[in-house]
Amino acid sequence: MSTLPDLLRLVAVPVIGWAAYRDLRTRRVPNALWGPLTLLGLLLLAWEGLQLAGSPFWRLWALRVALSIGIVVPLAYGFWYVGGFGGADAKAFMVLAVLLPTFPTYQIGTTLFPLVTTDVGIFSLSVLTNTVLVALGYPLALAVRNLLRGELSWVMFLGRPVAVDALPTLHGSLLETPTGRTRNGLDLDALRMYLRWRGISLADLRENPSLRDPATLPDEPNDPTDGAVVTDGSGDPWGAAAFLEDIDSSAYGTSPEKLRAGLDLLSEADEVWITPGIPFIVPTFVGLLVGLTVGDLLYVALAAVGLV
Repeated sequence: MSTLPDLLRLVAVPVIGWAAYRDLRTRRVPNALWGPLTLLGLLLLAWEGLQLAGSPFWRLWALRVALSIGIVVPLAYGFWYVGGFGGADAKAFMVLAVLLPTFPTYQIGTTLFPLVTTDVGIFSLSVLTNTVLVALGYPLALAVRNLLRGELSWVMFLGRPVAVDALPTLHGSLLETPTGRTRNGLDLDALRMYLRWRGISLADLRENPSLRDPATLPDEPNDPTDGAVVTDGSGDPWGAAAFLEDIDSSAYGTSPEKLRAGLDLLSEADEVWITPGIPFIVPTFVGLLVGLTVGDLLYVALAAVGLV
C-alpha cells in the first residue's frame, strides 16, 4: 500500500515536468523551484526515519538514503562541473536524491508500481540510469531522420538542418563554420545576445553586408550592456571582440573567432546544421515517469538477456 510520504513525493512529477517544458522552450529554469522540493524531501526523510526507528528495516533504509545522497549528488555536481549537465539538470538530480532516495510504492487496483525494483533499492540511481537510456534514443532518432535525407556522416547523430530564418526562435548551437562542419559552433543564445546588443535582427544582418564593419556598431549598445563601445573600425569584423569585452562575459563559451565565423556563415547561408542541445532535464522527466511505473530499465534489459 502507498504510504503518505510516498504520495506526497508525487509532487515532484508535475514540478519537474514543468521545469523540463520551460527548459526546453526557454533554456531557463528558476532556481527558486528547487528549494521547496529539497525541503519537502528532508521533511519526508525525517518522517520516515521516525516511523522506522527501532524496526529491523531502519538500517537498510538509512544506508540506501545515505548512498542516494552520497552517490547521486556528487555525481550530478561532477557532471555539471565538467559541462556534461546544465545547472537545472544537476539540481533536478540532487533534489531527486533527497526526495526519492528509495523505491516508493503505489498500488492501483491489485498492481503495485513500480513493476521492477532492484536489490540495491536506490530509486534516484535508477532514475539516473533510466534517463541515460532514454537520452540515447534522441541521437538514434536524429540519425534515422538524417539517413533518410541522405546524410551519412558523424553530424547525423548530433543535429539537423534548419532554415537560417528560423534561428531566432531556436535553441542549440551551430554545427558549421564557413570552412566546414564543427562540433563547437556558435551558441544560438550568444547569437541573440549579440543581435540585441547591436539592436539589429538576423534579417538585418543578412540583408546589409555593411554591418560587418565595426564602424557600424552603436555608440550606446542595447541590453545586455549599458556602456558605449569605442572602436577604431578596424581589426574586429562584426565587432565581435568589442561585444564580448563590453558584456564582460564569454556568452556561453563564445570567443570572438567563434562569433565571427558564425556571423560570416549566417550572412550567406540559407540553411545550416544545428545541434538542438535538448536539455538533460527532459529525458530526466521521462526517466522519472518510467521509474515510477515500469521501474529500473537497465535491470529490465539485463534480465532480458539473462545477466541478472
